[in-house]
Amino acid sequence: MDTATVPCGCPATLHLPLLPDERAARQARQAAARFLEQEVDACPREVAEDLVLIVSELVGNAVLHAAGPYALTLSLERGQAGIAVSDGTGDLTGSNRDARRKEPGGRGLKIVRALGADLFVSRFGRGKQVIGVLTW
Repeated sequence: MDTATVPCGCPATLHLPLLPDERAARQARQAAARFLEQEVDACPREVAEDLVLIVSELVGNAVLHAAGPYALTLSLERGQAGIAVSDGTGDLTGSNRDARRKEPGGRGLKIVRALGADLFVSRFGRGKQVIGVLTW
């Protein structure tokens, strides 16, 4: 996997192509946690915990509702973080006929919003990006 981290600058950025299956959320969580541990001056620990949960939910939703390839970009500067999860499905409505959901769900984006993140969806290449912005 190619991972790019730009730690010395504003904003610090992590870009990570993700695995093409349900392991992607765990991979993204672990990478985000490592990245945020290196950026403690820009991001308090309690905010970092929320960011890791937001990353997990957004990546989990992408894997559940969209086709790959998947990627995570996390940008961090003092007081603000941007989380962008890209996928290969261009449908911006979130209704993918081939969704992998087997159990009831529907709480992921509610959790993300409850943590204070603003959410946006935009076209990206042949797919889309779901973008969360958290300010503290």
